[in-house]
Amino acid sequence: MIPVTTFRHDTVALFGLGKSGIATAHALNAGGADVVAYDDSAIRCQKALEAGLVVRDLRNLDWSKITALVLSPGVPLTHPEPHWSVKLANKQGVEVVGDIELFCRERRILAPNAPFIAITGTNGKSTTTVLIAHMLKSAGLDVAVGGNIGTAILSLELPRADLVYVIECSSYQIDLTPSLNPTIGVLLNLSADHLDRHGTMENYEAIKTRLVGNSDLAILGLDDERTRHIGDELSNTDSRVMRIANHYDKTAWVYTEDRVLKTAGLDQFFFDLDRATALRGMHNSENAAAAVAVCLKMNIGPNSIASGLRSFPGLPHRMEEISTEKNVVFINDSKATNVDSADWALSSFDNIFWIAGGRSKKGGISALSDRFSNIRKAFLVGEAAAEFAETLEGVVQYEICGTLERAVEASRQEALGYEGDATVLLSPACSSFDQFPNFEARGEAFRKLVNDYNRTDAAQEIN
Repeated sequence: MIPVTTFRHDTVALFGLGKSGIATAHALNAGGADVVAYDDSAIRCQKALEAGLVVRDLRNLDWSKITALVLSPGVPLTHPEPHWSVKLANKQGVEVVGDIELFCRERRILAPNAPFIAITGTNGKSTTTVLIAHMLKSAGLDVAVGGNIGTAILSLELPRADLVYVIECSSYQIDLTPSLNPTIGVLLNLSADHLDRHGTMENYEAIKTRLVGNSDLAILGLDDERTRHIGDELSNTDSRVMRIANHYDKTAWVYTEDRVLKTAGLDQFFFDLDRATALRGMHNSENAAAAVAVCLKMNIGPNSIASGLRSFPGLPHRMEEISTEKNVVFINDSKATNVDSADWALSSFDNIFWIAGGRSKKGGISALSDRFSNIRKAFLVGEAAAEFAETLEGVVQYEICGTLERAVEASRQEALGYEGDATVLLSPACSSFDQFPNFEARGEAFRKLVNDYNRTDAAQEIN
């Protein structure tokens, strides 16, 4: 745990008692703050009471005595309208921050030179975060990894000069971190996402830009028009900028050509990404290029970088190979919660039996039309099934399955009957919130369904 000392002897209101909220409350208490916590969920409030926290409806506080509101990133800060707790704080002029802001303040006090690598982007940030952490650990560095990826940042070890922090940052978290100042900031790409929470694409872009704009070194992707423009703008300031690309570009410091990583900084260095089985697809070329750029700036040698790329096990729920049955490979890409992410998966395989659907995001799947030729049949689930069916009508065979269980059963049967190699791909292009609490739960359900079939088949063979 990282005790938050910057609010010692102050009263702090905290809203949002999920995993990170509980961790933040304990960190504030450990640092000497008086924390009053609350959540709109009675169940979460009860769990917080059982964890020893002071829980009280924040609407009943004297806000003139509150120093700060610490807000969970899942709670609306500005759009579609500020949460009621934010309105109370704003009315009294109380600052509203998140847990990553608290970390930044403690780092400045305890170990301002502790390497802090922050990664964001609409797609690929989780894979890139885990890949960077893996490669640095493989090279012998002491690494703490967390943030949006699952481990609350204040649950990590205390900052020290020889501990490297590798932190995934969502746009929600960046919006709550006014003093975000990474040693290395990585912005991979930008496409329309979370606009219900940020209002406009321009506002979303501005929030993401804060991460690299305040970094000692900014690493940006050249393949995306918006991030390319951000890099050009930053190059005209004092910020140092390093560019990466999925193709040769004379301005790129690290780039790939036909999945071979190359760098202008070390002309003799290259790595064939086809040797890294957990980094399938062209989208992972960008992720790998970003990771290589970070490692080179951290003075990791080419041999160690190559070893780290080869040994990377991959990220759960992101292009994760679950099993192979006869001619069929089963891929769990539950983390593909938007069209751009699903596009990467659909471009990585042929003869796809595609499980898609959930709670649709703006625009549907029409933008995936260039990938429809890779799909032998689609199996549609959740709220988006009818909408997706309308897009696929007359172009791709489909079946409305409703539930993931039915979709796995149907796609498996058809894929096993296909003449040739086939892929059953869960890459929903939707959020999970219609049927599952999060994409992890959806991915775990897919894994269990596939493995249950494998166990049944194995038992039948024995008998």
